[in-house]
Amino acid sequence: MSVAYAPRGLIGVFTPQANTTVEPEMAILTPPGYAFINARMTSARPTISERLLDYMDQFPALLSQFANAPVDVVALACTGSSYLIGAEREDALLAGISAATGVPALSGASASVDALNRLGARRIALVSPYNSALDQESAGYWTSRGFEVAAEVSAYRETTAFHPIYSLSAGAADEALAGLGKANVDAILMLGTGMPTLQSIANHPAIGTAPVLSCMLCIAWRAVAFRDPSVDTPEALRAWTRGAHWKGQLARMSGM
Repeated sequence: MSVAYAPRGLIGVFTPQANTTVEPEMAILTPPGYAFINARMTSARPTISERLLDYMDQFPALLSQFANAPVDVVALACTGSSYLIGAEREDALLAGISAATGVPALSGASASVDALNRLGARRIALVSPYNSALDQESAGYWTSRGFEVAAEVSAYRETTAFHPIYSLSAGAADEALAGLGKANVDAILMLGTGMPTLQSIANHPAIGTAPVLSCMLCIAWRAVAFRDPSVDTPEALRAWTRGAHWKGQLARMSGM
């Protein structure tokens, strides 16, 4: 069953409660024929880490937010939670969501793992929006997934704004990316779903021969690839990093 604005697929997205980046970047990245609906993961826990864990503990009950909407893919637009629960529990969680809904389920981290694997990348560089505590959890996660983290640079800044990640400027990822220099890696991954990344990827789709990805780009790519096998190739993924279908929309939405 399809809906009027999603004849090719409807993506159900879960977004952390204060995140201001997921919906705009999904709107830019979603190709014609696809659409997404969004639900918020909420938690009253006092720290970021506690909230990230709480979000995952609330599944599968959170799925009721979509009621009987005919979603074709469920995407958890969050990566920090995956670092904290670990790869094994993440796999079990996504398998449980898929069993409950009857459709594929992915997270920001699992989609990024799939993208890196599709490119044959093993030696990677990370651009992080996190503080040092979550960076340590992040490095352990990517190592557990079989990658060598050869370089890492952080865009994190202490701030009095409403959130240290979601309030980052569109240029923060670009500045951090420049800090990698000419790292000898197979791919570069910009982490998180809260740091704006698309302008940076549009500016630098590759550093040398290493394609530049972000977790949000990987979420949108993987969700579409579940529906369209022609997208599930290294060549198609590289076309996504070059902004083949989304750079024009980025320019329109950013007013440039």
